[in-house]
Amino acid sequence: GQRTVDGADQGLPCALGRPAEHREMHDIRMVDDRGARLLGLLQLLQGLVVVGRHVLDHVRDAARQQPIRCRLPGRAAQQRLADSRALVIGAGGLGSSALLYLASAGVAHITIADGDVVDLTNLQRQIIHREDTIGLNKADSAARSMRAINSTITVEAIPQKLAGPALARQVEQADVVLDCSDNFTTRYAINLACVQYRKPLVSGAGIRFDGQITSFDLRTESSPCYHCLFPPQPADQADAGQERCAVMGVFAPLVGIVGAMQAAEAIRLLTGIGDSLTGRLLMLDARTMTWQTVKFKRDADCKACSTAHAPFNEEHEYAAT
Repeated sequence: GQRTVDGADQGLPCALGRPAEHREMHDIRMVDDRGARLLGLLQLLQGLVVVGRHVLDHVRDAARQQPIRCRLPGRAAQQRLADSRALVIGAGGLGSSALLYLASAGVAHITIADGDVVDLTNLQRQIIHREDTIGLNKADSAARSMRAINSTITVEAIPQKLAGPALARQVEQADVVLDCSDNFTTRYAINLACVQYRKPLVSGAGIRFDGQITSFDLRTESSPCYHCLFPPQPADQADAGQERCAVMGVFAPLVGIVGAMQAAEAIRLLTGIGDSLTGRLLMLDARTMTWQTVKFKRDADCKACSTAHAPFNEEHEYAAT
């Protein structure tokens, strides 16, 4: 009277009533099916990882290009910036902000020249340097900060003073020159080289609460030069003026403002956007935050630019501090 289980009796699951060999085959098929599903899931995850990497690369590329797209209208201007070379002389207060903005904007090749080293007293106004670069050459220190901002550009550091031929060679290779030095000897030497090679020059200065900025687009025949605006003084007067600049100090944000404007002017000269500051000297009184504009023209008797291709004076030296 004992009942047998045939796989469908009393509503029991079929697997309970199947012979052992049938259950083994069914188990094998279930394992194979689960393995196939697991393999498919792994392949899907691998595909998502690959896609994710491509998306991340695209986002990074877009992020690097976005600052240029935001600031420059048109692809032609963007391309000119991406193909340009800038020479910045001096990595101090003015050079700090100028260099950071040139790097973040995507200027393709930036050369920095400075023979000084980072000192603790520099840090309150020379914001491109850090405590961990104290004792390091300023050009090398600046290059480190610039590469951290934008790894896609080329940064060339020249950790030394430039004598006449070396200065001339660097100016000749540049598309724009930024004078971020703080002494007249340097400024006149840079001006002569820019006149010789017809390179646009952006000049900035700051002392105490007074800042100024202008540019000289020496690619055009009618452009004045630095010598036209500030004729050299007798040696004794120039030395006295230089000593005052060294001891009077400067309002720290002032050099940041002027340096940032130098970067903006350099970018405009490189891309042809707007009207340059050539023939206009902007002067800032940081005590009242008021600007004044002084217009000036080329001096027909200027000893630096009255003859378009006067030989470059190799005896001039530049000392960036």
